[in-house]
Amino acid sequence: MLCFRKPIMTISHILISSKYRKILQTMAFASFIIYITLVLYNNVYGLPSASILNQQVNTTHDREPTDIIPTLADYFDINLPPDDLQRLHEMTRETKVNFATKPSIGSDMQLLDYYNSNTVTGTPKPDQYSLDDIFISVKTTKNYHNNRLVMIIKTWFQLAKDQTWFFTDTEDKYYQKLTNNHMINTNCSQGHFRKALCCKMGKEFDFFMSSGKKWWCHFDDDNYVNVPRLVSMLSEYSASQEWYLGKPSISSPLEIFLDNNKFSLTPSETNKKIKFLFATGGAGFCISRKLGKKMMPVAGNGNFVKIGDKIRFPDDVTMGFIIESILKRPLTVVDAFHSHLEPMEFIRPETFQDQVSFSYAKMKNDWNVVKLDGGFDTKTDPKRFFSLHCHLFPNTSFCPQRKR
Repeated sequence: MLCFRKPIMTISHILISSKYRKILQTMAFASFIIYITLVLYNNVYGLPSASILNQQVNTTHDREPTDIIPTLADYFDINLPPDDLQRLHEMTRETKVNFATKPSIGSDMQLLDYYNSNTVTGTPKPDQYSLDDIFISVKTTKNYHNNRLVMIIKTWFQLAKDQTWFFTDTEDKYYQKLTNNHMINTNCSQGHFRKALCCKMGKEFDFFMSSGKKWWCHFDDDNYVNVPRLVSMLSEYSASQEWYLGKPSISSPLEIFLDNNKFSLTPSETNKKIKFLFATGGAGFCISRKLGKKMMPVAGNGNFVKIGDKIRFPDDVTMGFIIESILKRPLTVVDAFHSHLEPMEFIRPETFQDQVSFSYAKMKNDWNVVKLDGGFDTKTDPKRFFSLHCHLFPNTSFCPQRKR
């Protein structure tokens, strides 16, 4: 009997070892499947990247403002004439913004709130938009039709004829024909003052909401718009989220005092001080449809003008007030927008294709325009609109490079 025990025990050990081996193989296979599943899930619904976090909260105002121009807050509650308020606004715009350093992310709590809100449900990935997804509006006035619109129509408008609309204050059959009936007479007052500006901006917003487009991008009639770059820039964001994209022209959030009689504040909030950023209209800005829907009760159907009347500031400031102060959505700063309030000569020609908008202005005896070699001479093209267009699109029929 003893002679058979050892072989039997050996066989038992072999059977037990084989059983454990199968269990270990099964566990290893299951671990591999779980790992692959987690990798695929992260690729599809992954956590927001650091760049997205920076974009979403880069304009939170926990930091203390510096270099605030006090005249705006000091004179806000005084009933100044519209022209004086406009001059105060222009004084504020003269304060340049230094974007050489990255804006602060904000408080840890805000960052955590954003992180949690996007990781629970998964952050929607931006779509690849086409030009047809964008409603482009250009604000103008009767006095600028002949010396500003003509340059736009001959240059970048040719790249976005069906998507671009001009909002003016008069009937003009000549330019109506040139724009393929894309001139909208807003019946707003003529001139560059607060009431007229807010009236046109309100019309632009209402038109966008009725268009069904995914994005609205507003520009002024002194802007050159790099259409392909505009489309690619918007593809970095999702229209199904609330985006307010643009570039401020002041170095810190604007501070104003709200009159409790105008905004139904409690007695304890009399002359409540608020601060917010706004995208300067002279550089252009873009708003997603999701944000537009949220704005409708406040800004739609003529309400935009009413808000402007209450705070007594121009259209771009009113837009920032509605979005940042009332709706609590931050401005996302996009450096590729440019207004005439910044030196155009500092934009390097090798980066032109990366910019969304350009502008120009007459400063005393000199022009604030982009500097580039080639193109037309400054006498023929003092505002450099045509030369810039030829730099970006050299195969255009009127460009000197093509004629050689």
